[in-house]
Amino acid sequence: MDNAMMIGLTRQLTLRRAMDVTANNIANVSTTGFKAESQLLEANNATRARSEDGPPRLAYVDEWGMGRNFAQGDLARTGRPLDLALEGDGFFALETEAGERYTRDGRFSLDAEGAIVASDGSRLMSDGGGPIFLDLEAGPVEIVSTGDITQNGQIVGRVGVVAFEDNGALSKTGENRYVAPDGAQPLDALEAQIRQGFTESSNVKPIQEITTMLEVSRTYASVTRMIQQTDELSRKAIERLGRPA
Repeated sequence: MDNAMMIGLTRQLTLRRAMDVTANNIANVSTTGFKAESQLLEANNATRARSEDGPPRLAYVDEWGMGRNFAQGDLARTGRPLDLALEGDGFFALETEAGERYTRDGRFSLDAEGAIVASDGSRLMSDGGGPIFLDLEAGPVEIVSTGDITQNGQIVGRVGVVAFEDNGALSKTGENRYVAPDGAQPLDALEAQIRQGFTESSNVKPIQEITTMLEVSRTYASVTRMIQQTDELSRKAIERLGRPA
């Protein structure tokens, strides 16, 4: 296959992926605690189309990974006592069936046993590493910025908030949650503060994402025209070479 067409096709593949990422950002503009994602690219010199008279080196574009913007989202007041938002770098730790997971989605409630849980029943972990239980018959719950939980004037637990040296090393597991790589130990999030009765909004900027979507669409169309023109030039060259002398 022609070198120009190969390069164009690899670019089209990354553009299609970029469109998927942008569309996912837009779809999660209202998802609590969602962090905007972006595609990371690299030049791939491992595979080359051979050519006797072409350039000695050809670079193809390839997807290197996924970047996430962990910037703070706006806080939205809900008034619910178990809705929690984080200000600053950090994550809530959840005890799930698949192991420990981390999230910025602070919409919690109580299960039948009095444990603070996420929407799927995963339990919110305390700063000591275990689940947090409240008295279903006791008075209102108050949670201060340090995470201390009070009922009837007594501290009954503390919400665990953890941080990592490199948030970029976290992997997405679905349901707006992350898992740490092997060997990455969670640290105490000393600078994070908890806001009771609030949730953190998505940090996706809709106008910016729509602009990106338009740019990706135009670039894809431009690369498509380039491939079509290259194909037309090749066709004409073959026709001309095939004519009898």
